Amino acid sequence: MNSPIRSIRGMNDILPEDIHFWQKLESTAEQVFAAHGFEQIRLPMLEKTAVFSRGIGSATDVVSKEMYSFDDRNGESLSLRPEGTAGVVRAALQNGLLYGPVKRLWYGGPMFRYERPQKGRSRQFHQLGAELFGASGPDADLEILALGTRLWEALGLTGLRLEINSLGNADERAAYREKLYAFLLAHQEQLDEQTRERAERNPLRVLDSKDPQVQALLLEAPLLAEHLGDDSREHFEQLKHYLDRLGIAYVVNPRLVRGLDYYCHTVFEWMTTELGAQGTVCAGGRYDSLVELQGGKPWPGIGFAMGEERLVELLRQKDGIEPVHPHAYMVAVGENSDETALELAYDLRAGIPGLRLLSNLNGGSFKAQFKRADRSGALLALVLGEDEIRNGQIAIKFLRSGDEQLTLERSEIKDWIRRYIDSI
Repeated sequence: MNSPIRSIRGMNDILPEDIHFWQKLESTAEQVFAAHGFEQIRLPMLEKTAVFSRGIGSATDVVSKEMYSFDDRNGESLSLRPEGTAGVVRAALQNGLLYGPVKRLWYGGPMFRYERPQKGRSRQFHQLGAELFGASGPDADLEILALGTRLWEALGLTGLRLEINSLGNADERAAYREKLYAFLLAHQEQLDEQTRERAERNPLRVLDSKDPQVQALLLEAPLLAEHLGDDSREHFEQLKHYLDRLGIAYVVNPRLVRGLDYYCHTVFEWMTTELGAQGTVCAGGRYDSLVELQGGKPWPGIGFAMGEERLVELLRQKDGIEPVHPHAYMVAVGENSDETALELAYDLRAGIPGLRLLSNLNGGSFKAQFKRADRSGALLALVLGEDEIRNGQIAIKFLRSGDEQLTLERSEIKDWIRRYIDSI
């Protein structure tokens, strides 16, 4: 006998008992995005590797170590998408969505990175993201930050901390990178091998280190804010002014950087202390050079991506998010009861939008069927016995509230169920 095949490590099933958390997150996000004028775009999971190596940067850990890449039969390198922004830019360029009015897009779906699985981090993970193209000012930055803030409010999530920083423009960042590299080189004996390697490839990524010894050393390192020009400083100050006007709380983190090379000016993260080491639940920033890197004319953009697994973990800790149970379970026993029950269920589902009705399968006694109805979580049992079928009636038993059982004419049941659903 063959042993059962198991899922790939780090690629997990989402089971029916958990799906209501995902549905709550995704339906709420869709409503909030629509309220802010963002339109959905759906992207392929497989792209040419150049979409990511050119946009994200070949020196990043994502491209150099974490992507699932392979050559197809024609020898072209393809990759499972490790993030969404580069693919959105590719799609927007390819389909003529840029170089006109401001464009607001959102996406969702699975992403793939080959890294060590841990709580809140899998090799197949899910993201929701929003991207805004065609506006370069701090008002666009604010719109993205306000969008995220509204989503947390709609989900009832509290305790998230917004951290912001400015990376300046490419020239300012390059000048700072040289200063930071020189500092790290002068203290390389205090760095482990992995950090030294990271400093060689991309010194700014050292600022992201979780090593307490590295963080202690960085307290003496030069700050990017000290290397910003007047325009970059003004952009950042205006953003902070807007946030203050709207009452959106934030913390300026001068060592906040993003792991992808295309970011500039405003970068940000929403953090939580409730998920252990994996504290970032949503992150993003401005990427005014990415469209050009992907082969288009220069065009500004800003956006964010949120990890659904981490947000689901936060929702799981909340009260009040209940699984979606059936409204009713059809119980039928007696001569011709199966045919009558199937016919009635078909008619009710067609005539009552939103009705969740389970038909009993595999027969069974009244007792057995009522046990199944109770286990299903249904609110009602719609009962068809021989008397009900003979008299053209249906009995309604309340499985949760304890109300007294009703008996209705078949002609009345559809309107009664509609009113019942509206009342709960």
